[in-house]
Amino acid sequence: MPVGRFLVGVAALIFDPETKRYLLLRRSQAKDVGAGSWECPTGRVDQGESIEEGLIREVREELQVEARPRFILGTTHFYRGEEIVENELVSVLYACEIDDPGAIRTGPEHDEARWMTRAEVAEFLPERHWIQWVIERAEAMEAGMTPGLQRRLLEEGYEVTGRVM
Repeated sequence: MPVGRFLVGVAALIFDPETKRYLLLRRSQAKDVGAGSWECPTGRVDQGESIEEGLIREVREELQVEARPRFILGTTHFYRGEEIVENELVSVLYACEIDDPGAIRTGPEHDEARWMTRAEVAEFLPERHWIQWVIERAEAMEAGMTPGLQRRLLEEGYEVTGRVM
């Protein structure tokens, strides 16, 4: 396959540490891809924007709140729809928090929002849904992090642009 260009996507698994619940969003029936499916806030990084800036902007656009990235959960490669080069993305998944879970407001991209515990998500979504795997990974990663590392990641963020290269 020839070398091409990738779009960069982001996803925000939003967690409320007070209630131990995760935010799930149902994609609007009007969406061209994934209509009616459950997800977390997702989107594409704009040209000239850092990945972290894109994440924060996407959450603001979709929920009208400011996301606080806590740590990176992983990356994924996928096609948004048909497997053609124009739909190919590499995406970075983040564990995030927001200041006020009651302040979220869904826009035209989603028609429902639900806060659920890990157990509720497992009962609600089909077996082996990608969000279940992401939640399991987030909980395992958090359990292995020291408080000092958690503080450092919150303070410094993840962008290395301007620090190396």
